[in-house]
Amino acid sequence: MKRLLIIGYVWPEPKSSAAGGRMLELIELFLSQNWQVVFASAAALSEHRADLPSLGVQEKSIELNNASFNEFIAELKPDAVLFDRFFTEEQFGWRVEQVCPNALRLLDTEDLHSLRHARHQLLKQSQKSAENETARQSVDPVLAGAAELYDRMANDDMAQREIAAIFRCDLSLMISKFEIDLLTDYFSVPKQLLHYSPFLKVKIAEDNLLPSFSERQHFISIGNFRHEPNWDAVLYLKHAVWPLIRAQFPQAELHIYGSYPPPKATQLHNPKQGFSVKGWAVDAQIVMQQARVCLAPIRFGAGIKGKLMDAMRCGTPSVTTNIGAESMRGDLAWGGLIENNAQAIADAAVKLYSDETQWKKSQQYGFDILQGYFSACDHSRRLIERINSLQINVKSERQQNFMGTMLRHHSLKSTQYMSQWIEAKNR
Repeated sequence: MKRLLIIGYVWPEPKSSAAGGRMLELIELFLSQNWQVVFASAAALSEHRADLPSLGVQEKSIELNNASFNEFIAELKPDAVLFDRFFTEEQFGWRVEQVCPNALRLLDTEDLHSLRHARHQLLKQSQKSAENETARQSVDPVLAGAAELYDRMANDDMAQREIAAIFRCDLSLMISKFEIDLLTDYFSVPKQLLHYSPFLKVKIAEDNLLPSFSERQHFISIGNFRHEPNWDAVLYLKHAVWPLIRAQFPQAELHIYGSYPPPKATQLHNPKQGFSVKGWAVDAQIVMQQARVCLAPIRFGAGIKGKLMDAMRCGTPSVTTNIGAESMRGDLAWGGLIENNAQAIADAAVKLYSDETQWKKSQQYGFDILQGYFSACDHSRRLIERINSLQINVKSERQQNFMGTMLRHHSLKSTQYMSQWIEAKNR
């Protein structure tokens, strides 16, 4: 039986974040192929983490900057190691190569962190001239093309670190075609180092079991508050979008769900304004199905958005931005409406909420996207085929990736020495 070691940046929380759901999908895929899966993380155990042992997955708590990891992996002898985001590859990649040089090195990027960071910096730059907090949070999304994003990212420390990790790994799993094009066209990342692998378990609720237009009420916004783009979207809603919706629709209510709401989020709770911060949703699918329209006015971010996938699964049309809908539909019509300034977003939200014909059409568009753009069976099969091929040809494929070999030699030496210095200091 083949062994897969997953080194998690955090313990997976499929009910709290899209990243957690994505990780659980990958775990279940490898289990279905009769791999033994071990999940290790240096993060503290979290409240909403998945019950991995019930799936047959061994859990292991590990430490940063500690040679005990070397002993652990030497005993485990994994056939492949999956790094959860580039941070874990930086911390543990050199140890994996040192102890298990023949193990496949896989990187699950989740989304391109450096792209998200670049867009955030563009937004912050646009906000600098704002006179007060309301004006600052009312700034509309900054839409930048690939060339401008490259210019922003090229000299950025995070981009250099993240793309170096991609080069050092045998294969990086990408959930966004836009990000693949950005990496190959502008950063000269070889296509063979990247594999398009979006969300794998796309299930559509049966239409006849979903609440109808008339049975639904209220707007919904959902997302883990620890994820910055989600919190930013809430602020944008509060200061810019929601007042415009209420001006047209005084009885409107917005119910905001998400795990780990900080005090600054709960302080925004104001039922008199129809702005209700609900916090943790025990069952996100139920609250999404009960809502009539999902609001996701995302001003910066990357990857594909789990909340919008959930909305389509639940037959709930959404209003989002170009950044929100990026890499989620191909040439298909969006399952809702896409706008990029506060007034247009508000107008679209009211139209979608009140126009049953438009609502039903948007709902069907969402189903079409899931069926036509996200075929779980195909994506799962292709990923397994690629990994199997890589295992057979890993030596020759590594020889073709001289840049990765060079980066492992140079950059990981500095990481190694820093880690060993910290370890010695802590003794």
